[in-house]
Amino acid sequence: MKAKAAHLPWLALCIFLSGCLGFHRAPPRPGGTEIGSGVVVLPARMIDDYLVISEKWDKFGPYHFLIDTGSTVTLVTPELAQRYAVADALLPEMPDVADRSASGQVTSLPSTVVSRIELGAARFTRVPALIYDCSSLSAELGVKIDGVLGFPLFRDTLLTLDYPHETVRLQATASAPPDVPGTVIPFNNTQKSPLIPVRLGDHTFIARIDSGSDEALQLNPVGLDPKYAFAPIQGRTVHDVTSDHLEQIGRLADTLYIGDKAVPHPLVEVIDELSALGGGILKYFVVTFDQAHDRVIFNRDSTDPIALPALRSVGLSFDKTPAYWRVVSVIPKTPASAAGIEAGDLVTAIDGKPVAQWDTRAYDELMSNADQIDFTFLNGTTKTDHPLKVIELVP
Repeated sequence: MKAKAAHLPWLALCIFLSGCLGFHRAPPRPGGTEIGSGVVVLPARMIDDYLVISEKWDKFGPYHFLIDTGSTVTLVTPELAQRYAVADALLPEMPDVADRSASGQVTSLPSTVVSRIELGAARFTRVPALIYDCSSLSAELGVKIDGVLGFPLFRDTLLTLDYPHETVRLQATASAPPDVPGTVIPFNNTQKSPLIPVRLGDHTFIARIDSGSDEALQLNPVGLDPKYAFAPIQGRTVHDVTSDHLEQIGRLADTLYIGDKAVPHPLVEVIDELSALGGGILKYFVVTFDQAHDRVIFNRDSTDPIALPALRSVGLSFDKTPAYWRVVSVIPKTPASAAGIEAGDLVTAIDGKPVAQWDTRAYDELMSNADQIDFTFLNGTTKTDHPLKVIELVP
C-alpha cells in the first residue's frame, strides 16, 4: 500500500525549478563529460520513490546525490561548492531562482562552477550549478544530500534510471546501442527537457518526466475535463518558494497511457502548472533518456497494467529534525484531526522508538502495513501518547 503521510519540505525545489522550463535559453551543461566506451553502473537506493546515488571520489566523501530529470539546473550544497568551485570561472548565465528560508526570508540562489562531479567512472567537469542548502531534504530522506543533479548534466550520456533494480546506468552517447528495449517516446524542445505526450482516456497532453517528484501523476486539468473515481481532497502540506500550499489529491476514473503502458485509475495531484510523471509511476519502469536522439524509452518486464495502491495516512504532515518531527498540518476528517492534534505539535517517538531511528523507508513501510501507529507527543516536559488509526486517505 502506498504511504505518504509526511510532506517533503524540499518539494518547492522541484516546483520552482520546473518553472525554469520557461527559461528561454539552453540550460547550462557541463564543460566536459568523460565516460569512455563502457557502461557505468551506479548502485542506487530507493528512498520514498526517489533514486539516491552515493559516490566517493575524495577523502571527504561519500557524496549523496538525487537525480532530478525535472530540473534544468544542478544544485550543490555550500560545502561542496566551496570545496570544488572553480575560482577563475566565468559564472554561467543561470535562471534567477528564489529560495525561502525557514523564517520566510526570500533570497536568490548564488551560482557557481564546480570543477568536477564523479559518478563511478563517469566524470563531469566544470559543472554549472546553483548553491542550495539541502539540510531539509537530508532530514526528510534520512541521508545527507550533497546535491541534486539536473537533467542537463547528462546531455552527453545515455542515462538509465532502473527503478526496479535500484541502479543508475551511464553510457557515452557515441558508444550507446542504437536500439534500447522498451517503448520509445520522442521529445523535442529547445530546452532539451523530457516533455513527452501521454494519454488520459481519449485526451493527449504533455507531461514532464520528473524523477525529482515522489508523486505518481501531477495533472493540470485545463482542457482535459478529467473524471474521478475518487474526487480530490486536501492532502499534505508542501512548501512552495514564497508560501505553503495544500495538495489536492484524488484518483482518476480513466486510464493513463505512457506509450503502450497502461496505468488504470492513477492517483493524481491536481495542479495549475505543467503536468508531470513522478517517482510514484516511474518506479515501475526502467527509464532511459537518450538526449542525442530526443527520445525516452520506457521498459518493464511485465505487460500487465500498473495498479497504484491506496494512499494511506493518519492525517499528519511533518517537518523533520533528528530530535523531533513538527506537525505542519493536519488533514481534516482523519484520525489525527479527530484526536485534536494541531500544527506545531512535536512528535518525539513513533511506536516507542525515537523519531531519529525512523528513516523515510522504515516509516513508509510502517504506514503501508500497520492498522494503527502510536505517536508520542511532547508538550513542554510532558509526553502524551496518541494511538492513531491508519486509513485509506485515497482508496
